Amino acid sequence: MGKKRKETGTCELCLRKETDVTVHHLTPKELGGTFLPTAKLCIPCHKQIHALYTNAELAVRLHSIELLQQDNKIRKYLKWIRKQPSSKLTKARKSNERKSKGR
Repeated sequence: MGKKRKETGTCELCLRKETDVTVHHLTPKELGGTFLPTAKLCIPCHKQIHALYTNAELAVRLHSIELLQQDNKIRKYLKWIRKQPSSKLTKARKSNERKSKGR
């Protein structure tokens, strides 16, 4: 994985402002998303997405911010992270399904 470019902005997923954001390929690059839309996500949201979902899952059914925001697996996390200060970095927790499958 290449080095992620960081900048300060608003996370498109949790909507927290003035936080470090990185570029997230809505369709993973290795599944054809190199030139497809991207989103600017805070580091905790970016890590949480990759802890909860496989790249195949992201490519097939979660390839937009709206689809991610509506998914039950991440909804509780989004409700919580929105209340955290923008400077807070968190640990991503794998879903029970991802833990049992391994990586």
